[in-house]
Order: sequence, then structure tokens, then C-alpha cells
Amino acid sequence: MSENRPLNRKHAVPAIVGDPSDLLIICGLAGASKDIAHLTKDGDNIFTMAGAMGGATAMGLGLALSQPAKRVLVVTGDGELLMNVGTLATVGIMKPSNLSILCVDNGHYGETGYQETHTQRGVDLEVIAQGSAIPMTRTVSTENQIEGGAAVLRNSNGPSFVLLRVNTQPPPAIKRSMDATERKAAFRKALHGKA
Repeated sequence: MSENRPLNRKHAVPAIVGDPSDLLIICGLAGASKDIAHLTKDGDNIFTMAGAMGGATAMGLGLALSQPAKRVLVVTGDGELLMNVGTLATVGIMKPSNLSILCVDNGHYGETGYQETHTQRGVDLEVIAQGSAIPMTRTVSTENQIEGGAAVLRNSNGPSFVLLRVNTQPPPAIKRSMDATERKAAFRKALHGKA
């Protein structure tokens, strides 16, 4: 892939997340949930959200604070994050050392009809994360930046934020489980070793 071409999420998300088995992952809506459900085959260590737009970062923050020995990754989209962008300030103030946020930014609301988000008009979510006192941030928009972005997500001792800019190609096609009870039980098993 040429460095000048926008990243394709189908390749960039797996490359930046790496092996997801050692993470507890909270996913936002639409594309973010499909990206991770495809990567993990709807594994027990992921909780994919539906219908709770704006809630992924807050849920990941609560999980990270309650499980300080486990690495928590929030994977969200730009539209979902913009719905509750103030949560970044709470992350920056609380500073859980085990929380990383990956925002897959395609400049569109994938859940509600593919309207443009504010990131298409100059809003920079990495700058907002920096202004929210999140100590380690990075924007990844080219192939040669993926390795550095992955290191920020995995190795930061403090909350971290990576903005992954991707093109408008759709996320992987996957029929993920929408059974909230089943997903809750599976995630609880991954968290505590029991249903």
C-alpha cells in the first residue's frame, strides 16, 4: 500500500490492534464493532455495543478503573466518540494506566446513514484528547505510522489515545451477535472466569 493512499480499515485495524486475546475490548457502534468482531470472531473478551451511541469510552473507563490489572482497549468511531467527547476529559483526569482508546475515523456516521461527521470539517480528535490531559496521543494516517500507533496502544503507562484515519471503505462484513444477554455472559466469563 502506498503511503499516500488513505488506510483501509480492514487492514489497518488488525495491524494496529495486533493479537487481541490479552485485552478486554469495549467497542462502539457500527464499523468499530464489526472491525473487532471480525478480528476476534466475536470472542468472549469483547463487548460490542449497539444502540448506545457515545457510551463506549465511558464504559471502557469504568472497566479500566475496576480492573487495574487488565489492559482495556476501547475501539470507537469518530461519530460515536463525538456524541460524548467530554468523556475524554474524564479519562484525562482519572488517568487509568491500563486504558487505551483507538478511534477509527472515516469522517462519517456509519450507524445513522453515513452523514459526514465534524472530522470532515476540521475537528481533530487527537487535539481534543491532548487538551483533555490524556498524556500519550498519536494520529496514524499512513502505513509507516501503524507500528508506532500500536506501541502507543500497548505500551503506554497511562491512558493513551490513537486516532486512526481510514478511507470510506466499509468495515468487514460479519454477522455479529446482537443478543445482549449472551454477550454479557460471555464477557463476564472472560473477565471473571465464570458466567
